[in-house]
Amino acid sequence: MEFARVKLAGRNLEEIQAICDQIIEIAKKYGVSYRGPIPLPTKKLKVQTLKTPCGDGTGHGNATWDRWEMRIHRRILDVGSNERALRQIVRIQIPEGVKIDIELKEKYEHQ
Repeated sequence: MEFARVKLAGRNLEEIQAICDQIIEIAKKYGVSYRGPIPLPTKKLKVQTLKTPCGDGTGHGNATWDRWEMRIHRRILDVGSNERALRQIVRIQIPEGVKIDIELKEKYEHQ
């Protein structure tokens, strides 16, 4: 049996959660089995820069730093491959800051 794996990634957690809720709502509407959303570890991208261009800092010989951090939140949903449900999932309006990947996979049964 096939299923669709939906991978979501983005900086805004509320947007990702709203998309997950829409996908779950579609799965329930069409009676399709689903798993998730499964949270993956959050990537933290950190950058430190000197505040002054000369590198001296703001007096007394100490350099002052700006610390910037960007967090990338990721979720995975598995949805049964119903053609009508997948068509509705593809039509969801995705915000610009969210990346979505949908791939069909074959479910293996363990013996």
